Amino acid sequence: MSVKGILGKKVGMTQIFDDAGRVVPVTVLSVSPNVVTQVKTLERDGYSAAQLGFEDIKVEKLTRPQQGHLYHAGIQPKRFLREFDLQDGATVAIGDEFKADLFAVGEKIQISGTSKGKGFAGVMKRYGFRGGEMTHGSMIHRKPMSAGATDAARVFKGTKRPGRMGNERVTQQGLKVVQVDTERNLLLVRGAVPGANGGLVMIHKAHI
Repeated sequence: MSVKGILGKKVGMTQIFDDAGRVVPVTVLSVSPNVVTQVKTLERDGYSAAQLGFEDIKVEKLTRPQQGHLYHAGIQPKRFLREFDLQDGATVAIGDEFKADLFAVGEKIQISGTSKGKGFAGVMKRYGFRGGEMTHGSMIHRKPMSAGATDAARVFKGTKRPGRMGNERVTQQGLKVVQVDTERNLLLVRGAVPGANGGLVMIHKAHI
């Protein structure tokens, strides 16, 4: 019984073969030890959670508040700090470490990350619009055409228009752990994970 998730980094995608000889596409996640840097309690903070630190960093690269926070906790400087809920009845202490063995083969998980940024995009690329006619004098090949009602004299919120694509928080559900490499602290997850290689991801146990 412990936390409901940990931090990791996306290494990349590859493929493995299962016992039946079928190809299984997997994403490799590097899950170096996550250290508990702060414990939130129901009595003091109104909720129970554990703040985890991930990836070592030089102390001079942290802000003074971050340095003081980790110094008083007695933890080496960490680049990323995130909170995770505790499992029912679980208790943790500052300095506890969680690794890849937090998850088991076959366990369902969900992963949150920042999707790849694709810059400013039109509606055909951003939303899959069909586009206009390409012949007979048409002048609206890739334009979004109507922006809504004319009597409103404004564009309604949520209208699909050109704009920035990607670079937003995405949570992928329905993923499954295929392999757990405890020696190298790697997780092999069936399917695709949000973000670019090297990006930070939050790995949560699936809500059942």
